[in-house]
Formats: sequence, C-alpha cells, structure tokens
Amino acid sequence: MSGGLLAADRPLAELFDLALVDLDGVAYRGHERVPWASESLVEARERGMRTLFVTNNASRSPDVVAEQLTELGIPTSGPDVMTAAQAAAQLLATRLAGGAKVLVVGADALRDAVRAQGFEVVSSADEHPDAVAQGFSPDIGWPQLAEAAYAVADGAWYVASNRDLSLPTARGFAPGNGSLVLAVTSATGVTPDSAGKPEPTMYQLAIARAGGVRTLVVGDRLDTDLAGARAGDLPGLHVLTGVSTARDDVLAVPGQRPHYIGADLRALLQPHPVPVPNDEWWVCREAAARVAGGRLELRPGGDAVDLVRAACAAAWAAADAGLPVEPSSVPDLPSV
Repeated sequence: MSGGLLAADRPLAELFDLALVDLDGVAYRGHERVPWASESLVEARERGMRTLFVTNNASRSPDVVAEQLTELGIPTSGPDVMTAAQAAAQLLATRLAGGAKVLVVGADALRDAVRAQGFEVVSSADEHPDAVAQGFSPDIGWPQLAEAAYAVADGAWYVASNRDLSLPTARGFAPGNGSLVLAVTSATGVTPDSAGKPEPTMYQLAIARAGGVRTLVVGDRLDTDLAGARAGDLPGLHVLTGVSTARDDVLAVPGQRPHYIGADLRALLQPHPVPVPNDEWWVCREAAARVAGGRLELRPGGDAVDLVRAACAAAWAAADAGLPVEPSSVPDLPSV
C-alpha cells in the first residue's frame, strides 16, 4: 500500500464495506457529541458501509458503549463494539491455559472479559498470578498499581489493554491508561505487551468478527489509530476532531501517516482528491504547498483540508527524499 495519501473518486462509504471507527475524539468526546458524527455514520450505513467501533478504552463494556452511542443518535448494539478489554483477554488466551490466575488492574469490564476467557481473577500479588492485565479505570490508585508492580517483579506476564498516554474528555485531555502503565514500568523496568492500538490485533479481530472485505480504519490519533492501520496494512482516515492535528499530519513519520484526511466524519461521504506535483509545488485543487530550503511554504485556496493534503504531500515527499522539513517552519494550518 502507498506510503502517501490515496485518491478516492467516490465517497469512502461507497468504496469500503466496513469501517473500524474509534470512539473518543471521533464518534463522541467524553459524553458530548462530536459535530456531524451521528448524521455521517447513519448516512454511511445507509450507503452500505457497516460500522464496528474499536476502542482502546477498556473501562466500559460493549453494551454500555453501545447504549451511549445509541443515545447520541448512532444506533448500535453490543456486538458492534470491540474494546481493548476484550482484545487483552484474547491476548492472554494465546499463552495461558484456562484457570490461570490473572491480577486485573482496571474496571469491571476488564475483569468480565478476563473471566469470559476462563481465567481466575485475583486482586493481590500474594496469590502469585500468572499474568497482570491492566486497563484504564478512573478509580485506579497507588494500591492497585503497587500490586501490579509486585506481581510483575515476581515474574507475572504483563499485558496492557493499551498504552494511550492521554484520554480526550469534554474538559480536555486527561491521563490515559498508558500514563498509568508507566508507573508500573518505572517501578519494574518491564514494558507490557499491548493488545490495543497501535498493535493491529484489535483490527484483525474486528475484521474477523464483521467479515469485512474492504476495510477502512477511522481515527483521530496518529500514534494509535493510524499507526495501527499502517501496521495492519489497512487504509486509514484521520479526522481532525480529536487528539492529532493537521500539523501533526504534516510532520508524521511514515508509520503513522494517514491515507485520507477529513475535517470530521463527513469525510466518509465525500471523495478525496490527491495532491499532484506541479514543478516544485504539490497542488490539491486550489491549494498548494512546497518545501524550499527545508521550510514548508503554503498557498491557500479553496477547501482548508485541501491545503492540509497539499502540505502533507510536499512534506512527506521531502522527508522521503532525505530532506525533512524543519518543524519550526510548519505554520499553524487553517482550522477545518
């Protein structure tokens, strides 16, 4: 698959039969609506695209997530949600026999997922667990992190549902599971195996569940959603409603670059033009960008997303040629 942006002459909802859609920062933000999310997802379904929500959040069950989506105008049932808790439990099953002891640090949703795989859930390192499974919960404190550290130091296999450092909420960005994992890693020197994005495991499990043939990944974070798409050789759409910005797109390393860029989920309902070279400029309809002397230069025009696309094409081409853009030269791109 190309390392750059891909062209779509028809709406993505008509080109792909399955979308693996992230939640926080894409379908909602905390308990708030993301503008255009519900309308766009409903229309994408009407055009034949199935949606399966794939989230690194391991604190809530699929049924609870589905209920929230439904309340926000996106009718969803539990089987249409895959959480990092489910993925972590399935990862444990690749090495542990049924009945193995697992110290769970996280929410009830993670405990339920671990039990569903046939493991015994314990809460103390004194019970000599075979593994530690850690997922996000706002109730985690020092006592739980300490038990995890004691067990990992004693040789328990350490598995994290995900390693997102931050979590988007209605009030801003809060510490995510990855920040809490760092406490255990700092105490033990052990980095956990991760079931969540950017590992492609959850995407592979989701595709197997849904039976998708032409699958699109949709997310707001380059370091998890889009990196997971690249790792799994899947096309990825970056929507600019969450963590990663248009400037982040321009400066993205190859393993985190999106294949498509959109202001929000309306991008599912639109064609996607691809920038083309014209002398030293990269042109996307009325917008253009170039790299000269290691500095990015922009020529705005038309749709603001087209300027982002042109800037990405220019910056990525320069970086791939061994002439990377100076980050200080990348301006704040227009709001989309």
